[in-house]
Amino acid sequence: MRQHSLTGIKVLDLTRVLAGPLCTMVLGDLGADVVKIERPGSGDDSRGWGPPFDDRGESAYFLSINRNKWSVAADLGRPDDVALIARLAAGADVVVENFRPGTLEKHGIGAATLLGRHPDLIWATITGFGDHSARIGYDFVVQAEQGWMAITGEPNGPPTKVGVALADVVAGKDAAIAVLAALAARERGSLPPENRRITISLAHSATAALVNVAQNVLVGGEDAGRWGNAHPNLVPYQLFETADRPLALAVGTDSQWRACAAALDLRDLADDPSLATNAGRVAARERVVSRLASRFRERQAAEWMTLLATAEVPAGVVRSVREAVGSVPASALTGIAPSPPGTVRYPPPRLDEHGATIRSLGWSAFNRAAGG
Repeated sequence: MRQHSLTGIKVLDLTRVLAGPLCTMVLGDLGADVVKIERPGSGDDSRGWGPPFDDRGESAYFLSINRNKWSVAADLGRPDDVALIARLAAGADVVVENFRPGTLEKHGIGAATLLGRHPDLIWATITGFGDHSARIGYDFVVQAEQGWMAITGEPNGPPTKVGVALADVVAGKDAAIAVLAALAARERGSLPPENRRITISLAHSATAALVNVAQNVLVGGEDAGRWGNAHPNLVPYQLFETADRPLALAVGTDSQWRACAAALDLRDLADDPSLATNAGRVAARERVVSRLASRFRERQAAEWMTLLATAEVPAGVVRSVREAVGSVPASALTGIAPSPPGTVRYPPPRLDEHGATIRSLGWSAFNRAAGG
């Protein structure tokens, strides 16, 4: 059987909704054995987040972030189920959870207790607003509070959220990266005890993801605003209307600018020394954008794409989600295929699909499934 990067690594998934399940799916894509604990009856909240639902009744939302896992239904109100979770944690390499502070501790299976019992265990907690906050962390609220909505949308329009729950996605990937770093350090024998306990918050991940926009504020002192489809630091770097459909133009270097102006047959702009540098073009934003906007409207997007591609100027037409998913390996059951070295080994599980097997065999069930 094919060996993956995380073959043999066991992950106990005590998460629900998006950030946590995405983290554990990434680990599962890389070969980890993942047991997902869910509430009996209803399971992960996202199982009900639809329509659409597939022909088995599973929501598209749940399917998008839960492949490569086995599902076990367990109730924290039942001592036998708490004991099962404790046994699985004892045999795991990693626990990932997003319970509100104090919930697991109340049942004797909190991070401090289990890390104390199992010196090789790594524990990752994903929160909305940090370890010491009981606030529920939903992406929309985080986008509002952490600056994203203030910079998204048209300059004179209302604050707007990003079209994907991207704060959750970023936090989930941050958590996966932190877990991988801890596993690598443990393998080298250089994982300090305090680094076995990982905390990721949506709020911190979202703020860090502001990258250059945040740095503009820190360096320049002025608050960031909304630029619509334009860029605060680069010109021309925005959406333009052509004769038939919108086109995104991304000029990131001065040489690309010269090539762009030549491809558009705007020789006066190409030869203007005041526009030779990006700083000059930012200062003359209105003039540059106005000339380009007028020119782009003269032809269809496909014609401009041919000219810009020949000139090696980054550009692309605005495509629908249906068009985008048609250009990559994708499945209605298992979602967008992971980038190598990740693979799809198991479809997203039905609720408690593997409950009897895991209760009987524990982690060794995965060895049997793999033929070991």
